[in-house]
Amino acid sequence: MHVVLDTNVLVAGLRSNQGASYRILRCVGGDGPVVTPIISVPVFLEYEAVLKRKGTFPIPWKEEKIDAVLDLLLAVSERPRLYYLWRPLLPDPGDDMIVEIAMAGRADAIVTFNIRDFVVAEERFGLKVLTPREFLKMLREKRT
Repeated sequence: MHVVLDTNVLVAGLRSNQGASYRILRCVGGDGPVVTPIISVPVFLEYEAVLKRKGTFPIPWKEEKIDAVLDLLLAVSERPRLYYLWRPLLPDPGDDMIVEIAMAGRADAIVTFNIRDFVVAEERFGLKVLTPREFLKMLREKRT
């Protein structure tokens, strides 16, 4: 499955080894069904900035371990070229880059906790926008 992971999924998965976000990240690393992230330079830079941010919702890991996670994401991700910018589209301009890379990479889904933020993209482009739990359910159904 090819997916675009919203930054909030990475944060949740690295803050706790319980829950759907963590299980999705384990699939990216090779445990269970294969999940291939689709990223772009702006998406990767946002991942890095948020995961290393001090203060609100800090990741309780040393920077070297966060770098190792980011390196793994780069190693297993697909990075399609962006030829068309769909901006402005969503209420949060920072989410537009998620839609752009999902369209360019023909993602099976955008995985996010902010479903409401992506309603327009779902309606206009037919993108699947799923919570981590919904995405895991879809993965299980595809395996059977």
